[in-house]
Amino acid sequence: MTWNKPPPAVAVAAADAHDTDHGRLRELGYKQELKRHLSVLSNFSISFTVISVLTGVTTLYNTGLAFGGPATMTLGWFVAGAFTMAVGLSMAEICSAFPTSGGLYYWSARLAGDRWAPFAAWITGWFNIVGQWAGTASIDFSLAQLIQVIVLLSTGGNNGGGYLASKYVVFAFHAVILLSHATINSLSITWLSFFGQLAAIWNMLGVFALMIVVPVVATERASAKFVFTHLNTDNSAGIHNKLYIFVLGLLMSQYTLSGYDASAHMTEETKNADRNGPIGIISAIGISLIVGWGYILGITFAVKDIPYLLSPDNDAGGYAIAEVFYLAFKSRYENGVGGIICLWIVAIAIYFCGMSSMTSNSRMTYAFSRDGAMPLSSLWHKVNKQEVPINAVWLSAFISLCMALPSLGSLVAFQAMASVATTAVNIAYALPILFRVMLAHKSFVPGPFNLRRYSILVGWIAVLWVATITVLFSLPVSYPVTKDTLNYTPVAVGGLFTLILLSWIVSARHWFKGPITNLGG
Repeated sequence: MTWNKPPPAVAVAAADAHDTDHGRLRELGYKQELKRHLSVLSNFSISFTVISVLTGVTTLYNTGLAFGGPATMTLGWFVAGAFTMAVGLSMAEICSAFPTSGGLYYWSARLAGDRWAPFAAWITGWFNIVGQWAGTASIDFSLAQLIQVIVLLSTGGNNGGGYLASKYVVFAFHAVILLSHATINSLSITWLSFFGQLAAIWNMLGVFALMIVVPVVATERASAKFVFTHLNTDNSAGIHNKLYIFVLGLLMSQYTLSGYDASAHMTEETKNADRNGPIGIISAIGISLIVGWGYILGITFAVKDIPYLLSPDNDAGGYAIAEVFYLAFKSRYENGVGGIICLWIVAIAIYFCGMSSMTSNSRMTYAFSRDGAMPLSSLWHKVNKQEVPINAVWLSAFISLCMALPSLGSLVAFQAMASVATTAVNIAYALPILFRVMLAHKSFVPGPFNLRRYSILVGWIAVLWVATITVLFSLPVSYPVTKDTLNYTPVAVGGLFTLILLSWIVSARHWFKGPITNLGG
């Protein structure tokens, strides 16, 4: 494919003046294979559901409490949020220029120039797709763990003889959840649009319900001073430096505020994609920032005893948010049933998050294989009668299942794999932005949405932020450092980078040419 001008076959696009979306896609080198049924609301809903503040905050609330505590969560949320918005704005600008399902790797190819296009597409694509698979695995496994806690509390709690599911049962939960998500994602895009909007509504109403109900029900509430200024330096990790603690606590916010590239991956199914795709990205981040902060505040005002909430000896077995919900209702009504209902609200939100995550990464798999980048590519980009990339859906489910297998041996090993979901995806976000500001700052032709004179500045802020968090999230999280306390993030991400680079040197550089047109002669 020629990178700075449309391929010759695209001349036929002129005949499609009545269909702007189809014509624009042909200009980018592809024929329309997926149905354009998504409105701007549907596109936003998928990204908003993948971000899912109920999922990210709930899953990593323990991390937020242990590292930094309330101040890191309430104030650090906007630190991470502001820089995430810079990344999102830069991505939205590029998405407007190149609205394709391939998203990030296609952008990298177009922005890196002819010489570097194949390598740029290869490295960006594999970081993106592996990070997405790891993300789906992490989300669905987190749901399986939450169900384990709900069952424990429903049967009496950790101190009342409650049933604690084994790691094999938790893995079985994970498998069933993935199976159901693959089944839903095998439906037509019309159904996915409906489920996506339902998921967005559930996430929105769920946040508002919990942020009001939990602190109102709690018989004891934290002070505003505690919520906004308390730094938890009294922890078992052996880290007492306030700045270090604050930085480590940002992981909760950054983990939550990711996945908005889903809007880009859904552009070939979105009407007016060069406008609605960018709107989906920016609005998903912005609204998540607002409702996420409300959720964090609502829960944290019900926090009193941090060491107890993190203790494995409490009723929820150390699952902090579950213990907050359970104690709030138990202290007022002498039973924790209301808290368990609140946990089911969160569980359903996480379920929707995993569903939308699979939607997004199946489209990435479809697009990446369409360009011949994956083994058995011809199989994964097949589209069924309902115009759904069905094989890509089930491949994504299978790989996400395999990625959770290390949990049977060691949760530390699984957490190392799960860390790829945050770091690798953010690296994939930064690469096309880097190529935009370094190599294509003069040749880039913006779409309807663009940052104008602020484009380069915002782009550099985005790239430097991703570089910063990649280093920060690779730092030790406990001292002394042992094999059980080592932060395996740099090992996992470094290993992934090594495999991607070696595969390029040994094989792909001989045959992978980057995105290729499928328009025919």
